[in-house]
Amino acid sequence: MQRQGSGGNAAVVVRVIGFVLLIAHLLLVAWTGLLPRDVAWVTAPNTVPLAGLRADLALGPAAAARPIAGGLLLLAPLGVLLPMCDGRLDASRWGSLTRTTAAGALVSLALELLQTAVPGQVVDVDSVLLNTLGVALAHLLVVPAARVRLRRRRESPEGRPQGRVVTGNERAQGGTPRIPRVPIAR
Repeated sequence: MQRQGSGGNAAVVVRVIGFVLLIAHLLLVAWTGLLPRDVAWVTAPNTVPLAGLRADLALGPAAAARPIAGGLLLLAPLGVLLPMCDGRLDASRWGSLTRTTAAGALVSLALELLQTAVPGQVVDVDSVLLNTLGVALAHLLVVPAARVRLRRRRESPEGRPQGRVVTGNERAQGGTPRIPRVPIAR
């Protein structure tokens, strides 16, 4: 099955680069997130949504900025790398956002569940929420604008649209036949 607007060799190169960067990022996240910590005590797991964020904000905005920013930024690159691996320029905006956000939530949940077996690491539901929000925000900020730019670039090297874009499947089969309307006989 051919993807819509596959774009030839350039699209394959972008997908391969996206896949390599995705694997590198996931390995880095796994290494940092699953590293055992030597601590004298371990806090209780946070299973109440937003309780940890409220506690951080109670300490003041400056103290809360680091854990909140860290939670938002940890998996944010997935919001760009997952659609990059997919390689579709004509994908639905909401469908792409939904797929990417769901995948980011599942990766974050898997990371939190794996942390239960690591000494010094505890489960925090707020981490899952922040990581998922970070993936969604990164996707919203980068992917739609990048797809529009790449579509314009695909249509014309000068940036001027030159009519309808013909996909590879249409080139192989020929254009869509145009049949003139015939009036109904009385």
